Amino acid sequence: MTDFDPAIYKKVYKIDKKVDDFRKRIKDSEDLKLKDEVFDTSTLKALYKLSSKGYLDALGGTVSTGKEANIFHALRVQDNETQELAIKIYRINNSNFKAMQEYLIGDVRFRNIRHTKKDIVLAWTRKEFRNLSRAIESGLNVPKPIITERNILIMEFKGTDNISYPQLREFKLTKDQAIQICSEVKDFMLRLFRDAELVHGDLSEYNILLEPESLTPVFIDMGQSVTLDHLNARDFLLRDITNVANFFAKYGAEMDIDNTMEKIVKSRVDHQ
Repeated sequence: MTDFDPAIYKKVYKIDKKVDDFRKRIKDSEDLKLKDEVFDTSTLKALYKLSSKGYLDALGGTVSTGKEANIFHALRVQDNETQELAIKIYRINNSNFKAMQEYLIGDVRFRNIRHTKKDIVLAWTRKEFRNLSRAIESGLNVPKPIITERNILIMEFKGTDNISYPQLREFKLTKDQAIQICSEVKDFMLRLFRDAELVHGDLSEYNILLEPESLTPVFIDMGQSVTLDHLNARDFLLRDITNVANFFAKYGAEMDIDNTMEKIVKSRVDHQ
């Protein structure tokens, strides 16, 4: 008969109780489908682990719901100051892991992952953390990543008082505003390519936020971003440029797609 260890039992009981506490603190807990899809037991235990290490103190409501992940508002108190955080939780059970593989295959950073749904989603979470880190190191305006645990990414919250900055598509811009923002988006793509050695891979008006007063663009959703040695990096870059050009053309801010592509690629050659 195996000896019973009271200390282990007590520890497991404590974790289970904390998991239940997290479940009760989810503001939209009436949405049972959301709970089942996002807050499974493993995710709740990972949240508890992050909380016990001081990375978050309160979990709030939903900021956004995407194809692969949900983002929640959270708070962390440090040195009597409250910091707003964004908690991105990738859904393991219903993420489109086949589409994720297109971006993971060919990325030398993740060449040894197993191609199961769980392993792909967990690798994807780490991938976004590393991509954001590289962008931050290059001085680009993206959410600063703080830590990743399992399918959870904690990062800086881009917004104020619980409300995230609006997406670019939500603004009605003047032509002059569009020309200025378009120039800043082109600069982001160039510096991301030249300095961070990344291509965003899914850039559009849906994953560019604007700070409402200054209209400064903030670039998000970088899980799919690929390194320059990825087989499809140039194709993804061309698609990013085309998406951006099509959006700003509606406001009369013209972007020469071929010229922009050439300039971005050449910037890397000149930089070497």
